[in-house]
Amino acid sequence: MVDSPYYLPALALWGGLAAKMPDLVRAWRDPLIRSVCWVIFLGGAGFVFAAPPTVAAVNHASGIPNLAAPLDYAIVSAYSASCLLLILHWRGGPAGHVRRLARRWQIGYVILITLLVVLFMMGDASVERRTDLDTYYATTPWIGQMIALYLLGHVTAAVTTTAMCWRWALQVHGWLRAGLWLLVAAWLLNLSFSTLKIIAVAARWTGGDWDVLSTILAPGLAGLAATIAAIGFTVPLLGPRVVRLWHGVVTWWRLGPLWHELSSASPNSPLVAPIPWYSSCSVRLTQREAGIQDGLNLVRPHLDDRVRSRAQTAARSAGHGSEDASRIGLAAMITVAVHAQPDGTCAPADAFDHCAGLAARTTLMGVARALRSSPIVAAARAAAEVDEGNRA
Repeated sequence: MVDSPYYLPALALWGGLAAKMPDLVRAWRDPLIRSVCWVIFLGGAGFVFAAPPTVAAVNHASGIPNLAAPLDYAIVSAYSASCLLLILHWRGGPAGHVRRLARRWQIGYVILITLLVVLFMMGDASVERRTDLDTYYATTPWIGQMIALYLLGHVTAAVTTTAMCWRWALQVHGWLRAGLWLLVAAWLLNLSFSTLKIIAVAARWTGGDWDVLSTILAPGLAGLAATIAAIGFTVPLLGPRVVRLWHGVVTWWRLGPLWHELSSASPNSPLVAPIPWYSSCSVRLTQREAGIQDGLNLVRPHLDDRVRSRAQTAARSAGHGSEDASRIGLAAMITVAVHAQPDGTCAPADAFDHCAGLAARTTLMGVARALRSSPIVAAARAAAEVDEGNRA
């Protein structure tokens, strides 16, 4: 579809905006989240209003040929200013200094947008141009100046934002640094967009025709730049959350063998109350850990430290380190206790001492891994199942 180079980036940007809406609703007072959402919205709007069908619709609805041009120029200029302001507030610093710089950029781009409107009103752009207005009117009085001023504002924002992000990226680490390098790449692409436009316009000034740079190559660079910029702004905000979510999912999955082992000790009733299907990963992980502790309390009277000691010795003989051997011993003791006949027999006192460390998540995960993969634990489980069958 001929218009897809314009609408696809807008859809990508607004898709990211939709993903940010829950954060905006929960923390709408947070100026950083509001600014990120505003930048993404303006970035998408710039592509929507540059698309030829939108250009035609705006011109037709207003009755003014090419009114869509200053409208889109104003949106793109507002997007450039918003990016600058977001970087300023994001980077921080002395409040007074940041406030003064932000006010200067705001005033500068308000004046720029006002001049764009005034120059359009003073000029004559009576022939509608949906895709090549920049080059078609490059030599037209006032309209040509409007185009040059718009490109100058875009280049200024690109150079300034690239420099700010570059310097800041050298001073920080982690997700913030990754986001800043993405922003550097995005604004270098934006600078390439402006450069191609300027070359095409300058060619018209000298009687040449390099319109392909402005109408074909530049929009593709702008689309890629806006998408990368949106990712760059959101990575420092979403990256740590994604890592926490991933760790939660992995931990929940790794605790599965221990959860299922202890669940078989209470087949007629669940270890914990069920939770709604839409519960978050952190809630599910908390439920699983609570259920494991309840299951351990359930089998605690049947823990036999002799089983643990034999399995731990066998694990060391098999070449396991002390930590792995300890967890294999605990896993064997737990699986035997799960299959023990509930006859009221109490565990030796030192079994409780060895199980005190089972409150630690890392220990629980090690025990769960041993339950899943250790042949020593599998042998202990098989022997316990045989004894259970004999008792039955």
